Amino acid sequence: MTFNDLIDRRGTNSSKWDKIESLYGVSPQDGLAMWTADSDYQTAPCVIDAVRKAADHGVFGYSWIHPDYLASVQWWMENRHNWDIDTDWVLTSQGLGNAIALCLDVWSEPGDGVVIFTPVYHEFAHKVNKSGRRVVECPLVRDGDSYGIDLDDAQSRLDGSEKLLLWCSPQNPSGRVWTVEELQAVAAFAQRNGLILVSDEIHHDLVYPDSKFVPMDVAAPDARPWTVTLTAASKTFNIAGQRTGNMIIPDPALRATMRHRLQTLDYDPGAMGVAMITAAYSPEGADWVDAQVAHLDENRRLFDQTIAEIPGLWSMPLQSTYLAWVDFSGIGMDHAEFTRRLREDARIATSPGPGFGTGGETFERFNLATQRSRVEEACTRLKDAFADLQ
Repeated sequence: MTFNDLIDRRGTNSSKWDKIESLYGVSPQDGLAMWTADSDYQTAPCVIDAVRKAADHGVFGYSWIHPDYLASVQWWMENRHNWDIDTDWVLTSQGLGNAIALCLDVWSEPGDGVVIFTPVYHEFAHKVNKSGRRVVECPLVRDGDSYGIDLDDAQSRLDGSEKLLLWCSPQNPSGRVWTVEELQAVAAFAQRNGLILVSDEIHHDLVYPDSKFVPMDVAAPDARPWTVTLTAASKTFNIAGQRTGNMIIPDPALRATMRHRLQTLDYDPGAMGVAMITAAYSPEGADWVDAQVAHLDENRRLFDQTIAEIPGLWSMPLQSTYLAWVDFSGIGMDHAEFTRRLREDARIATSPGPGFGTGGETFERFNLATQRSRVEEACTRLKDAFADLQ
């Protein structure tokens, strides 16, 4: 199958498609699900082959994180990101949402502050609040067509009770790829304030040709004593349902603390997730990712062209991810009205901007990881829904 072959995900327990009516009032029968971050096309053939091989074997007993899995993670980071890691650094979690929760649990206490730079992935704040910690929002600043970081302003918002900094790289929802200098500045900011720096790099494989992603550990290796990097194949290969992620921790003391917590929880990853990631992190998987990025690149070009044709709308130029960040502030409508048009007139379910924190009030996030025909249909619907502006 290709990235443009339509697949009906309705009725498959897909949260992306089967929950859009209860969450957004958009019927899955004629609606478009462009909210939560997963893709609508099949994963890489090498991953599907690994699942078939496991099914043909037919025995699903106890398993362990075998050396092949760790070697595949090591190979991927070196060959795709120029990051030389040791397999001993890799600990697994039940996906990166679980990894964030574990980091909060291990390195902070209820009532402690946790720094986030907004607008940012909404689960950062949700996890902090659910754990009884305190969200400390540090707004990003609009810098031309993108976002920048104001660390002086961020410093003014801290009171000394903060224990962690949750960092998003590449940035979700804007698709911003941070420079080496920016990453180094953030690492130094964390050190000055005694913060454990948790760098969520889940979108690191989905970077467009005109940008270059650099892992935090490559940019700031001196920051290893206070840095934890989170990675996963889930967004890249659309296998988030396997709930398997990595916490890559070079520092022995930090790693020992997290390893002990995992042992007390008696956690080990599921065998199928391990098999799928081992297959994904391969030359065949790399070729498939390159083809996917080319598909997404054309989707973003088509979508941004349409947004530019609707007066008052503006889409932040994507450097990475498949998540378009669209600003509706120029159309003179409040949030309730433009989201009504999106959901009732265009019948598109998007991720509401206010959920991403300060700075997201006038935005909506659109997921473009779908078939070209669905992007084209979304463009047509958007033009019709906002025809009175044209």
